[in-house]
Amino acid sequence: MTVRAGIIAAVLLITPVATQSVAPALESIRQEDLRADLFFLASDAMRGRLTNTPENLIASEWVKARFERLGLQPAVPGYFQNYDLMTVTLGSPNELSITQAQAYDPATPASPAHGDGWNTQRFSATAEAKGPVVFAGYGIRATDLGHDDYRNAALVKGAIVLVLDHEPGERDETSPFDGVVTSDAGGALRKAQAAQGAGAVAILYVSDIHNHPGAAGTAGANFWPQQPSRLGTYSLADWMESIRIPAAQISTALAERLVTGSGRTLEALAKTADAPGGVTNVALPGVALRIRTAVNRQRVPDRNVLALMEGSDPRLRGEWIVISAHFDHDGANGPAVMNGADDDGSGTVGLVEIAEAYALAAQAGRRPRRSILFAAFNSEERGLLGAWAYTLRPTTPLVNIVAVLNMDMIGRNEEVPPPAAPAPAGAAGAPGAGRGGGGRFNGLEAQTAESNANALNIIGAVRSPDLGAAVRRANAAQGLDLRFRYDNNVSQLMRRSDHWPFIQHGVPGIWIFTGLHPDYHTVNDDPDRINYVKMEKIVRLTYQMSWDLAEADSRPRLLPRK
Repeated sequence: MTVRAGIIAAVLLITPVATQSVAPALESIRQEDLRADLFFLASDAMRGRLTNTPENLIASEWVKARFERLGLQPAVPGYFQNYDLMTVTLGSPNELSITQAQAYDPATPASPAHGDGWNTQRFSATAEAKGPVVFAGYGIRATDLGHDDYRNAALVKGAIVLVLDHEPGERDETSPFDGVVTSDAGGALRKAQAAQGAGAVAILYVSDIHNHPGAAGTAGANFWPQQPSRLGTYSLADWMESIRIPAAQISTALAERLVTGSGRTLEALAKTADAPGGVTNVALPGVALRIRTAVNRQRVPDRNVLALMEGSDPRLRGEWIVISAHFDHDGANGPAVMNGADDDGSGTVGLVEIAEAYALAAQAGRRPRRSILFAAFNSEERGLLGAWAYTLRPTTPLVNIVAVLNMDMIGRNEEVPPPAAPAPAGAAGAPGAGRGGGGRFNGLEAQTAESNANALNIIGAVRSPDLGAAVRRANAAQGLDLRFRYDNNVSQLMRRSDHWPFIQHGVPGIWIFTGLHPDYHTVNDDPDRINYVKMEKIVRLTYQMSWDLAEADSRPRLLPRK
């Protein structure tokens, strides 16, 4: 694409005063331009744009060059927001010793070897701790929900806490912990932060066997595989360095040994963790632990690409609308390239097209009242890490961000194949599990691409009905079939793209998404399979919605969890 003076003139001529609510330069968003850009960004030469590869850097340079050529202001010097990821290898020594007053099976060692019933968590600190053991339920602190598993501060301080995996009500669609969507507070690293904040000196995790009967909860080879993943295993350096205590996963058998002195079984204790408001902490008498963990942490540089158009209204220009997409994907395995045309080359080229429309409007003397941040996030595939990094170091206070419109996979028709065999009732123990397509499509109804030819999924509006209303208004000219159906689903789609970190920080956000399909995360996600006619409508809708939000007198609300 280029900034075309002819388009500016044409757009202004066809936009009379009576229809000024139509976003200026809307017609500049064209399928031909989307296609041309995507055939470059998702070409074999880009090798799948995997985090920490030369091609990922090239993709970021390409986005920067487009922003720069459009005359957009850098939101940070040089357009690149730099941050660090972290990857780890297992260090030495990793040791666990148990001192126990009660007689116990002499065949069970008091100092089990690492990998034999316990494993160091990847985010653990290199540290040593010793002390009594306290059961702390799920180990969650969620003050906005009035839930605290660390209410007995005196008991927890200086102790090693034993906590359960997952969260209360994980299969309850009415759970205040985001329904059946795994809450952020229920993540293992968040639990380590909560334990540390409560004064615990170490944290041990065990399976919530009352919800997952028969689970061993042990630390298998997947914790520290002999052959590391081709994709790399990363976290944010800021997160990793926030953990200063030992953290380890233990087997249910080892946990049963630790709880013996309480006079209750692990399952009986686990059931108490579902108490409203949090567990009553339980000291586990007659047992003490000493644990040493060691990991080798290595920083890996990473970066987002951020451009800004400052708003025209002196009162509102300090408020921002964020339009986002992620430019990374899953790289290549030898000659097999995961081109990621839909995921998320489609959103990235859509972001560039919207940026051009704003640039054209500005050249014609029309700037939005609020400011617009164009955010190309990195490392979404590795855990939304670019978006999380932004929320840790935002370029404006997060309270100033009015809304996030995130485009991720906007180029295809949703397609969920039927299951290979009929799923048993209650498969996987979760509502909707096994409906169609197997694990990649868990909880989604089988459906054909043809049935979704004009469909667009909107995810996140359950937390902001105002954004739901805004997308419906913006869709009036496009006539897409909007579907609001995946906000509370075991597929976990609600938390699987870059709108999620912003919602966790109190910012209204939605994910604009055509849906999963069999080519998702395969070598078949190629630019020649994109529905460019439909994609043009979606990008125009997103631009119109962003313009409407930037012009509105009021800002959308984010509803509290309840």
